[in-house]
Amino acid sequence: MPLHPDRLFPVEVDARGIARRLFADVENLPIISPHGHTDPLWYAHDETFSDPASLFVKPDHYIFRMLYSQGVKLEDLGVPRQDGGPVETDGRKIWRLFAKHWYLFRGTPSRLWFEHALETIFGITERLSEINADELYDRIAERLSDPSMRPRALYKQFGIEAISTTDAATDDLAAHDTILASGWQGRVVPAYRPDAVIDASRPGFRDNVEKLIGLAGASLDYAGYLEAHRNRRAYFKARGATSTDHGHPNARTANLSADEAAALFERVLKADVSSGDADLFRAQMLTEMARMSIDDGLVMQIHPGSFRNHNPNLFAQFGVDKGADIPRSTGYVEELKPLLDAFGNDPRLTLILFTLDETSYSRELAPLAGHYPALRLGPAWWFYDSPEGMRRFRELTTETAGFYNTVGFNDDTRAYLSIPARHDMARRVDCAFLARLVADHRLDEDEAHEIAHDLSYRLAKEAYRL
Repeated sequence: MPLHPDRLFPVEVDARGIARRLFADVENLPIISPHGHTDPLWYAHDETFSDPASLFVKPDHYIFRMLYSQGVKLEDLGVPRQDGGPVETDGRKIWRLFAKHWYLFRGTPSRLWFEHALETIFGITERLSEINADELYDRIAERLSDPSMRPRALYKQFGIEAISTTDAATDDLAAHDTILASGWQGRVVPAYRPDAVIDASRPGFRDNVEKLIGLAGASLDYAGYLEAHRNRRAYFKARGATSTDHGHPNARTANLSADEAAALFERVLKADVSSGDADLFRAQMLTEMARMSIDDGLVMQIHPGSFRNHNPNLFAQFGVDKGADIPRSTGYVEELKPLLDAFGNDPRLTLILFTLDETSYSRELAPLAGHYPALRLGPAWWFYDSPEGMRRFRELTTETAGFYNTVGFNDDTRAYLSIPARHDMARRVDCAFLARLVADHRLDEDEAHEIAHDLSYRLAKEAYRL
């Protein structure tokens, strides 16, 4: 069935009419994608995508986790094994398996994203099933061979104005250099992600730190380590970066003296680092990253609260990002206080907070962002990047933080074709929320139009300095 034009709008007639008018104003605004995980090599090499399975199934952990929960083996989805063991390589077989289990995604945002891509990009309005799996595979595969389906052409087709990738602190950013040297007018910028050289609990931490320091030509001590971060941040900024990103287990921060921090650095470089020291070092480095952001202007993002690789057997066999990361409770009031005591009142810092703990929205995050000039709230993220999650975010944060202490929407995706679908969903949900405020006579419609534009475009562009 074709996508319904009123999807995600209110069922109440008056509010639905308002939502339609609001959405008509923002539907075709350019896309600002300030945080995500698309591969910069796509834009650098501009090659065609190989087959439908590689495009829709293989890169998507939302797909993995649902199918795995119902007994589908990751090997059968073409997911590489850590030990190099056999996996399915036939894209058509993977697609058939996906189609056989497509019913599992009923009611999920994955279904909305996928069907939006099928219709708007491939002109397909039939629902995927075992019966039509081969037919749809062939139609998509044929379309993928067209030059209009290459990454740069899709960038233009999607109406993307700017997109950020997420890159390790030690990445040489060669793909970004290739993009810049090509003369292509698309704006693809890196984001500085230093987790591997900040989290001492990770395997290979010392090797990663030594690589970071070596790239900067600094000394292997705390002062040299901080200088290496400044050096690499400047390297990223010279290639267009406007933000940093920090994926920590929690939001804890610390503000140690220089001597205490230097002694802690020496301890975390040891092979037998304690979990307490690793956690304290992460906390200290969030504060140091904030200090550096004040100096160099990079916007800072914190994405805390995921229990990574919760399934040890799956992690051992397939590695990271295979759908086994689980949300957990996260505190912000006490945890952020050392950083906020130091920099929370400084308007030069923009610190964007995300959460996987919805219970913190109205109790902690909205009141914090509604007070501190440095803080902004990131949109509903990951497990809550859904119509219900987006609506709950607005309901629980607007009354305390308003709209203008948030940063609009970012899609945070690895699945390229889902970008316009995700922005379409967010714009529809926000228009529905605004429409109800107008229908309740809490907002005038002219104000709602202005807010809808800000949430869809302006806030993300300004918050991320794009």
